[in-house]
Order: sequence, then structure tokens, then C-alpha cells
Amino acid sequence: MTTTGTTLVIGATGTTGSRTAARLTAAGHRVRAASRQATPVPGTEPVTFDWYDPATHLDALDGTDRVYLLPPLGESDPAQVMLPFLHRARAAGVHRAVLLSSSAIARGGPAVGMVHQALPDLFEQWAVLRPSWFMQNFTGTHAHAVSIRADGTIWTATGSGRVGFVDAEDIAAVAVHALTDEHGPNTDLILTGPEALSYDDIATIITEATDRPVAHRRLPYEHMRDRLTALMPVEFAAMLADMDRAIAEGSEDRVTDTVQRLTGRPPRSFRALLEKETPWND
Repeated sequence: MTTTGTTLVIGATGTTGSRTAARLTAAGHRVRAASRQATPVPGTEPVTFDWYDPATHLDALDGTDRVYLLPPLGESDPAQVMLPFLHRARAAGVHRAVLLSSSAIARGGPAVGMVHQALPDLFEQWAVLRPSWFMQNFTGTHAHAVSIRADGTIWTATGSGRVGFVDAEDIAAVAVHALTDEHGPNTDLILTGPEALSYDDIATIITEATDRPVAHRRLPYEHMRDRLTALMPVEFAAMLADMDRAIAEGSEDRVTDTVQRLTGRPPRSFRALLEKETPWND
């Protein structure tokens, strides 16, 4: 790795942002930790940042040359919010940008896929992280973890489809390489764990690891969409339900060597994750 100037980590209190900020500071890099409330993050300079408040953007960018981009949560059209900021970032001297996207969204696709498409023309060095579904969805504050704690149930429309679930720590490890290696990857990186698992498999592993019964309940697409609509805007709910349907059709049944190749170590398995994190002690 090479020494960097200062990295702006957007979403520095979130699942991947907090881990990325921690790894950067542990390696001696300067970090500006961006969040709406400028929440203190150990080893960083906290700054106020709100995607929907352009008045916060230039102050957050002051003195930074690299940026980790977490899209605005729940936004069905993030490009309209993010692209004006990215133009400001380039003008302010940022030369490397690392975007968190999704394995389910290709360049030019819906939502953050349009930001992915624009990134190479905006920055001389860039990367798009496209992780599969997070293992922390079952241990943190995600709806799956909430329903596991509430009644031992995971609800999806994925059927028997399999996913290469990935640990957020592995995503952060790759993010740090993408931000600090001598040369930016200048490509998109699909990140998975070591194996593809169905939600039935996930329920079985949690049951075995915690001695608490957890079951996967399969819903039709329409029922899943309606269930999500009660929790979030309808457009975003429909997009997530569509992703479930795609999983059922095999779209996420894959594993990649990206984590091993960039970090030099294998990605963590879901069973190994549960040795440190469970739905009941995270």
C-alpha cells in the first residue's frame, strides 16, 4: 500500500463505512468521517455530511483527495443526488473514488448503476465494490435480523436460490486496498464469501450455531413486495423484491476470488462470523 492524503468516508458510522474508517486509521491513514450528525469515530476527524444538503458538501471535501461513497439509503434514483456531489469532489481535488454498489446492479443498471457508469469519466482512479448480500443482515439491524430476534423467522421471495453472502469486514478490507494501493483498480469488483448459501441454509446454520430455532419462510413475490412496502418507499420495496425474485432464478449463485486476490486471505465463512456475531449479541 501507499501513503495517502486524506480520505473522506461517507457513511462512516454504517456497516461498511465504520469498518473501512477503522482499518484506514489503524494503517495510519488520515480519515474524515462523514455523517449527518458528525458523529465521533475513533481516530478520525468527524464532519457533517448530508447527501440532500449541498451546503455540507464542500466543507466535508476540504483537504480530501479520496472518497468512499455510500449511496443515500432508500433512494431509488441516487444518481440525481450523487452526481452533483461527485462533480464538486473532482473540482475540489479528489482524484480517487470508491463506490459501494451491489452484485445485483451492473454498470448502467438501475439505481446506483447509473453512478457506476459515470464514475470512470469523473475520476482518474476509481473502483466500484459490488458485494453480494451482507452476512450482517442476519446479526445487525436489518429486517432479517429483527425478524430472527422477534420470532425466529426469515422472510424472503428467494425460494431455494443461493447467495454468496459476504462479511462486511471483508468488504472493508477490499475498500481499503481500493482506496490506498498505489494504483486504483479502475474496475468493478464483485465480492462474495467462500460459499453460496440458500436462505434455508442460513436458517439451518444459525439454528446449529446458536441452539435457537430459525426458519426460512418462502413468500410469493407479491407478498414480499407488499411486506417491504410497509417498511420503505414503494419504489425501493419493489426493487428489493425484484432482487429476491432474481435470486430465486439463480442470479447470485456464485463465488469469486476477489477478497483472496486483493487481501491475501480467504473471505470469512458465515459459520465463522457467527462465532463472533449472532442475532442475539451483536
